[in-house]
Amino acid sequence: MPGATVRRGERVTLRVAEPEDARFLQRASAEPDLRVPLGSRVRSTEGYDLGDERGGDDRFVVCLDDTDTDADMNTNTNVDADGAETTRIGQVSVEDASYKRPELGFWIAPERQGEGYGREAVAEAVDYAFNTYPTPAVGAHAFVFNEASRGLLESLGFREEGRMRGYTYVDGEHRDAVVYGLLREDWTG
Repeated sequence: MPGATVRRGERVTLRVAEPEDARFLQRASAEPDLRVPLGSRVRSTEGYDLGDERGGDDRFVVCLDDTDTDADMNTNTNVDADGAETTRIGQVSVEDASYKRPELGFWIAPERQGEGYGREAVAEAVDYAFNTYPTPAVGAHAFVFNEASRGLLESLGFREEGRMRGYTYVDGEHRDAVVYGLLREDWTG
């Protein structure tokens, strides 16, 4: 069951990732159609990192709370400590905040993509980063071919700051990644 609520939006809730969330969160590394990791390694459930004990890496489960979910479509529904139904639909992370500009990472389960949940979850993560850390900016990366992630970031006010050519090997070729940034004074969330 996902942990304590960190941020609540109109439709999504960011909850602290707990050890029992590891199997769900591994989807990002194990399912290439879900997400092409930008440096994440595939790990066993026992080795899955839910956060950095030193601080600065905050990983959250994106949940729909008290929802009427289709049981056939979603097998990630749990009842939380208060008796509310909670459905895991993705992950957002704010990484490296303890020693440099925080970097966002995110994914939403394919069966929930295209419904605006990702945009809302990332906006909540940006608010979290600016309210938690004294950083002047938040960053993110997206592969050039990932138009959905790039569009999401740009819709929130992120601006392209550069390109890392041949960043990593994906589907038989080296692919470019686009570096995005959002300044605190430009955030309108």
